[in-house]
Amino acid sequence: MTNNSSTIVIGGGIVGLASAWQLTQKFPGMRVTVLEKETVLAQHQTGHNSGVIHSGIYYKPGSLKAKNCRDGKAAMEAFCQREGIPYETCGKVIVATQESELPGLAKLYEKGQANGVVCEMIGPERLRELEPHVSGIKAIHVREAGIAAYTKVCQRLGELVAEAGGRVVMSARVTAIRHLADGIAVESTAGAFEAGYLINCAGLHSDRVTALTGAKPPAKIVPFRGEYFELTPDASKLCRNLIYPVPDPNFPFLGVHFTRMIAGGVECGPNAVLALAREGYTWSDINLADLAEVLTYPGFLRMMAKHWAMASYEVWRSLSKAAFTRALQRLIPEIRASDLHAAPAGIRAQALTLEGTLVDDFLLQESPRIVNVCNAPSPAATASLAIGAHVVTTLAKQF
Repeated sequence: MTNNSSTIVIGGGIVGLASAWQLTQKFPGMRVTVLEKETVLAQHQTGHNSGVIHSGIYYKPGSLKAKNCRDGKAAMEAFCQREGIPYETCGKVIVATQESELPGLAKLYEKGQANGVVCEMIGPERLRELEPHVSGIKAIHVREAGIAAYTKVCQRLGELVAEAGGRVVMSARVTAIRHLADGIAVESTAGAFEAGYLINCAGLHSDRVTALTGAKPPAKIVPFRGEYFELTPDASKLCRNLIYPVPDPNFPFLGVHFTRMIAGGVECGPNAVLALAREGYTWSDINLADLAEVLTYPGFLRMMAKHWAMASYEVWRSLSKAAFTRALQRLIPEIRASDLHAAPAGIRAQALTLEGTLVDDFLLQESPRIVNVCNAPSPAATASLAIGAHVVTTLAKQF
């Protein structure tokens, strides 16, 4: 039996649910169906998110990341306030621990000013007032950074979609997509669905779903696993809020950092190693087809040729708790290996071009009746409500 809907959204993570909810807001009465392959929402990237509400200080002024992060941050805070979802504006420090990092810190501050971020450059005295156990020679204090319960945001978005007359269908892995004369047909493990339009927010599988629509993906998703540790209760006292290093501008990763969680406790990490499966949360999670797809992709081989030394260090830090501890000690020298307990890892769906370039911005691809969200890296959770609005605006040009 075929189920009819005005728009189908593939993916029950925070970007897919935000897009579905924005459809119901902008087009009241539109029938929206969300298809999620797992049995619960936010199972993958969103469910393993660190929970940070980013300010927008890292992103190139004028980029989709910068604009959507700023707009999305305000929208997310308002949403959490309105819906009674836990969040807190706690602030963060981005810390330079040596002279060579000062130019990078200065560039970050310039980006923050250009993006309208409430932040200030501070010296070691003020840094010690904010984070007494941090070692640094200079830092940026980002007052407006915060933390939130993103899985609860997803749960509420799903409820709101249903309340607006839509539905969220679980255990609905998409297996085929066909173009009809006046719409789109989707085959899934939960049955067949038809709609006038389609939004692909499949995250770790977004390139594969893009290919199912008949379009050529602009980049391949390469899964990077980020491994975390949680501080013991006693060691948690060494971190008051959010503590970040100056990131390496050559990589779209922020480096190992300390994050106070909205539900309590402090996590530290992540590193970034190639996952051996699209959903490979440990070294033992291996999917030979996924792995072969990455290892034979020319873009991955070109990237590794350029960055093999950094990749080797990330693997070593994954295998060696002592190496991970030393990385953390750059920020908090008092940290010891005994203070760290393994926490659940996350997977980042990183889009990688054929030329070996890591796609660092949000990337949408349009085709008749379809919008594919081909890359939605951090700060996707922070920016999700704004990204969802942008996706809907993009699709609505075809209505």
